[in-house]
Amino acid sequence: MNESKRYDCSRGCTVERAESGEIMCNYRQGCCKLEVYDWLDGVNQEQFDEFFEVRFKNTRKGIYRNGSGQSVKTGDLVIVEAANGHDLGIVTLEGPIVGRQMKCKRINPETYEFKRIYRKAKLFDIERWQEAIAREHETMIRSRQIAAELGLDMKIGDVEFQGDGTKAIFYYIADGRVDFRQLIKVFAEEFRIRIEMKQIGARQEAGLIGGLGVCGRELCCSNYISSFQSITTSAARCQDLSLNPQKLAGQCGKLKCCLNYETAAYMDAQSRIPKVHNPLEFEDGLAYLMKTDILREIMYFSYDPQSLANLYPLYAEDVWDIIRMNRNGEKPESLKNDSEPVAPEFVTAVGDDAINRFDEARKRKKKKKSRGNSQKKAQAETAAEPVEQKAADNNGEKRSNGHKGHKGGNRNGGRRNDRPKKEQE
Repeated sequence: MNESKRYDCSRGCTVERAESGEIMCNYRQGCCKLEVYDWLDGVNQEQFDEFFEVRFKNTRKGIYRNGSGQSVKTGDLVIVEAANGHDLGIVTLEGPIVGRQMKCKRINPETYEFKRIYRKAKLFDIERWQEAIAREHETMIRSRQIAAELGLDMKIGDVEFQGDGTKAIFYYIADGRVDFRQLIKVFAEEFRIRIEMKQIGARQEAGLIGGLGVCGRELCCSNYISSFQSITTSAARCQDLSLNPQKLAGQCGKLKCCLNYETAAYMDAQSRIPKVHNPLEFEDGLAYLMKTDILREIMYFSYDPQSLANLYPLYAEDVWDIIRMNRNGEKPESLKNDSEPVAPEFVTAVGDDAINRFDEARKRKKKKKSRGNSQKKAQAETAAEPVEQKAADNNGEKRSNGHKGHKGGNRNGGRRNDRPKKEQE
C-alpha cells in the first residue's frame, strides 16, 4: 500500500506525490457525493458535446460550457470561470447525460448563461489548489472561535476555498438573521481573502458531511437528494409508526427524509380502510378493533378490549359490510364462525436500543453451566462410592490372608492397594 496516497472524499479524488516530487490528482469514481451514473455512456449527441458537469467540494457542482474546442473528458481537472478569479474542479459527466441533468435542474441551454471552461489544470494550478485545501480545516476552527467571541448565534459547518486561493465560502447554520458586517471585516483581516457567507439548513449540512444511515446505506441527502421537502409527523402517523424521536430522527436531528417514500402507498391503502370509532355489534357480543394491517388491508378484532390473546382478522371490505348492517339495525351471528383466532404478529421494539439487554441472558447461561457442572460432579461421586467400597473389601481380605498393612490404617481408601506391590518390587 502506498502510504503517500491520500484519499480526498470531499472532492472525489486521490492525491499523491511522484518520486520526482510532482503532485498527481486522479478522479476516483464512486467517492463523490451526489454522484450520477452515466447510463448513456457511449451514446453520441452533438448538441451536448460542449457541456460538462464539473464537481467541486462535497455537494457543489455545476454545468459548464467548453467553447474553446479543446479536448476535455471525464476525470480531467479543469480551470473554470468564477465570479472573481478562477476555480478548479473535476469533470464528472459528459455527453447526453448532461442534457438529462440540465432538464432535471430546469436549465434551458438556449437562454441560460453558462460559465466557461478555460483549460486543463497544470501542475502549478494543482499545487496552489492543494495549498488552499490545506488551509480549510484551520480556517474553519478559527472562524468558529471568532464567531463565538463576537457573540453571534450561528454555527459554521464547513469552509471551501476557491481553486486560486483568493476566496473562501463559509457555510453556516442559523435560526434567525445574523449581522455579518463586523464578522466579515474580522475574517478579511484574519485570513486575507475574499469572504462569501452561504446559509444552509441542517439537512444540507448532513449532506456536506456525509455518513451512513441506520439502514446501512449512504445518507440520501449525500447520495442523490438535492431539493429537500418539508416532513411532518403526519407521515409517520399514516404509516402507523411509533412517534419516538430517537427512531424517527436522522443524523441531522430532523425527521428522516425516507418517511416520505412510502407515505403515498399508505395513504392510498388507508382510503380503502374504514374508520372504526365504535365496536362492531354481533349477536354474541361487541368486537373491538385492536390492530390494522394497512398494506394487507386486514383489521383485527377482539371481544375483550383489554386482551390481545384472541384476535379475529377481517378484510376491510367485510368490515364495510358489517358497518352497513349495524346502521340498519342488523347484527351478524359471530366472528368465531367466520375465522379462527390468531396470535398477534407484531412485537414491540421498546428496549431494543438498550446496551445491557443481553446481560441477563449471559448470567442465566452461566448459572445453567454451573448447575450442570455440579450435577456431573455429584454423579461422579455417587459412581465412585461402590468402587471405593469394593477396594476397601479387597484390602480387608488381603489383611486376613497375612499381608502386612500400614500402621496408620487405610487413609486413602482403595488406592492403598498399590503400595504393597511397589514394596515387593
